[in-house]
Amino acid sequence: MDLEKKINTTILISSFLFIICSLLLSCSPKNIPASEISVETGVPYTLAVYRKQVLQHIGYKLTLDIPEKKEERIAADEVISFSWKKNQHPLLIDFKEGKDHIKNVRVNGKQIPVAFEKEHIQIEPRFLRNGKNKVAIQFIAGNLSLNRNDDYLYTLLVPDRARTVFPCFDQPDLKASFQLTLSVPLVWSAVSNAPLKDSSLVGAMKTYRFEPSDTISTYLFSFVAGKFNKVQKEMGGRVMNFYHRETDTSKIRLSLDPIFRIHQNSLKFMQDYTSIPYPFKKFDFAAIPDFQFGGMEHVGAIQYKASALFLDEGATKDQEQDRASVLAHETAHMWFGDLVTMRWFDDVWMKEVFANFMADKITGTVLTGTNYNLKFLLDHYPAAYSVDRTAGANPIRQPLQNLKDAGTLYGNIIYHKAPIVMRQLELILGQDSLREGLREYLKIYANSNASWLDLIRILDERTPVDLQTWNKIWVEETGRPIFDYSLSKDRDKITQLKISQRGEDGSSRKWPQFFEISLVYPDHMEQVAVNMSEQDVIVTEAEGKGVPSFIFFNATGKGYGLFPIDGPLIAQVVNMNDPVMRASAYINLYENMLSRRYYTPLQLIDGYRTKLLAEPEELNLRLMTSQLGNTFWRFILPSERARLATVLEKDLWTAMQKVSAPNKKKILFTAFQSIALSKNAVDSLYKVWKEQKPPLDVKLTEDDYTSLALALAVRDQPDQTILEEQLKRIKNPDRKQRLAFMLPALSRDVQQRDSFFLSLKEEKNREKETWVTTSLQYLHHPLRVATSQKYLKESLDLLEEIQRTGDIFFPQSWLQSILGGYQSREAANIVRAFLEEHPGYHPKLREKILQAADGLFRAERILYSNE
Repeated sequence: MDLEKKINTTILISSFLFIICSLLLSCSPKNIPASEISVETGVPYTLAVYRKQVLQHIGYKLTLDIPEKKEERIAADEVISFSWKKNQHPLLIDFKEGKDHIKNVRVNGKQIPVAFEKEHIQIEPRFLRNGKNKVAIQFIAGNLSLNRNDDYLYTLLVPDRARTVFPCFDQPDLKASFQLTLSVPLVWSAVSNAPLKDSSLVGAMKTYRFEPSDTISTYLFSFVAGKFNKVQKEMGGRVMNFYHRETDTSKIRLSLDPIFRIHQNSLKFMQDYTSIPYPFKKFDFAAIPDFQFGGMEHVGAIQYKASALFLDEGATKDQEQDRASVLAHETAHMWFGDLVTMRWFDDVWMKEVFANFMADKITGTVLTGTNYNLKFLLDHYPAAYSVDRTAGANPIRQPLQNLKDAGTLYGNIIYHKAPIVMRQLELILGQDSLREGLREYLKIYANSNASWLDLIRILDERTPVDLQTWNKIWVEETGRPIFDYSLSKDRDKITQLKISQRGEDGSSRKWPQFFEISLVYPDHMEQVAVNMSEQDVIVTEAEGKGVPSFIFFNATGKGYGLFPIDGPLIAQVVNMNDPVMRASAYINLYENMLSRRYYTPLQLIDGYRTKLLAEPEELNLRLMTSQLGNTFWRFILPSERARLATVLEKDLWTAMQKVSAPNKKKILFTAFQSIALSKNAVDSLYKVWKEQKPPLDVKLTEDDYTSLALALAVRDQPDQTILEEQLKRIKNPDRKQRLAFMLPALSRDVQQRDSFFLSLKEEKNREKETWVTTSLQYLHHPLRVATSQKYLKESLDLLEEIQRTGDIFFPQSWLQSILGGYQSREAANIVRAFLEEHPGYHPKLREKILQAADGLFRAERILYSNE
């Protein structure tokens, strides 16, 4: 069957399935077979469809008593109010805890026996009324998603974790209002989705009573409580409250104004872009130490990772842009995700793509001197390629049968490939048409739920392009194209330039897209647009032009795929004036090296190291040094590293001496720290750490010195007191606890490292996920692989448990941390053996393993292909 027939067949099948699904959603509950809503763990799709038909007007009145000691249980009660359409099936309320946590259930004022099976409280129809009902439940709150610490806690309930804390209908299309009452230790403060109604004191406890919240999905319900400092500011007529635990006065002084200002500017941009005023009652936010994500878009109580918000005087340009991006991202979610929410988590990517897409636009306006196209390219392309090039690549839109597996859908494809695809869609529609389509979408589905197909139907009316076919390759399928070209000439003129594409997997697919090429001549460049609408395209605009010295593909960075490298690109890249062109070249050079086209790892390193001084753009220098470090540790044999290290150390130190910009000095120093292997280099780093005197006007902060101490420890620097001394230097209690947790993973004693790894088999020792993954990176550092490889099999054995008990990014970061330092055949064989021994393994987790192991498999091919 040829490609066109496949596409048409798939579209017909998709349309048929959509019609069937629509009929299912609109049919009467009594017609749903009982077998389709049988009790099973999690929240299966059939249960969600059924409940959407029979439930409306849901509200939760929730009361929790938080004791001072985190080991003590949290007593709780709630009243769930709802309208129910009478039918013969039991009503299932989700609660991922044991039956022993449920103390009492009353339905419409009458106590009933507790019926509990497979994570569901069951209410028989005979206890319910056709119309309004109330179910009152006394219970012990679940701890899994309460993130309890000694003096603070916070909820994180995405995607289906509200049910781990309290009984609820935990699916995104059953939006509800939440009225929370929270009793906490007297010295604690609290913030939730809704404004505070009042508070009172009883003994050593303080009770906060919040107003009813806006109507939101259960995964957006949230509260934060504990010892936090509160900062209040009025911006643009709106009062904002910021809760944090930062103690560094310099960071606080330098960060507060940008944090509030970027939020306000982001709100203004979103209101202007959507023509919808901010749609919720309040706008508060909290900075959480070692938060699992960069941020989470809880209505009225956004949560952020503290380290992403509080920057110091040594902050680099990319750190400032990353902060602006995460603030803008979560603000954009108030419209995309919170106001309009996906019906089911197979469309979770929708809220993320628009949050990222808007964040990129916002960051370009709120930070002076920001190059939007450069930032977009660097933020998204390397991250998207890191998954799409692998054997475990997943499509943007993925099927989902049960919400308990929704966490496996997250990753670089929905966060980074999706914005690239959305920009291609914007090129197809035009900026104005896309904006108007999005405004219509938000207006129609405000305070409700929508699917990707709902949006596609709205946008399809605004373009003659067949968006269904476009959607098939870009959204429903995996992978990226490889491009090649042929050039015919007559003397010094081009007679034909043909560009062709094929799937990286060898398939004869086509990815319709726009990009540019540059014809590079000795004294100038001529840019030519390419509409890659077919598998082979003749670039007629190039005909008759002079034969160039070489052709630079994807010159403006808008194309997606593996582009050919023509002629002396690596030597000429620094001569290109446009930083976007250079960034596109660096990305393509690195991706081709990984694919064993044109350049070997050593050739790439040699090509880069002599150009460190010639790259004027800070963000591009960061990209270059990152690629240098990755190539050095992953694709150079240990026997060759020592020789190469002395050369790279000298080049980096010399460049650091000669550049004048402080941020570029810091980037080069960090790169030097990363690859330092020789005694002289390690001794130089130790002197910097010991005397706390940065070299050559490099600005180092407490966090930088901690990073330096860790780098020295993993290199077995003779001073065995480095980490203990650094622990004493740290003033902030949260950061002090973090380093204390990591100490055994960095110990010189292999037995201590063994004990640390064994401790991670207990769930309670994995609660601080960022602590765990950072520790694992050092445990599996390339300099420690000889003693850590034995952990690989057991680490893979733990993955399913990690997925069940951890937050959505933990499985991915767990795998990347354990596999990121290896390059040997032995390590690759351990991964392959694991996959072969588990043929029925969870398919999404199998994909995660293949994604994380891609660098290992490529290193094996690159380093040992000639043996």
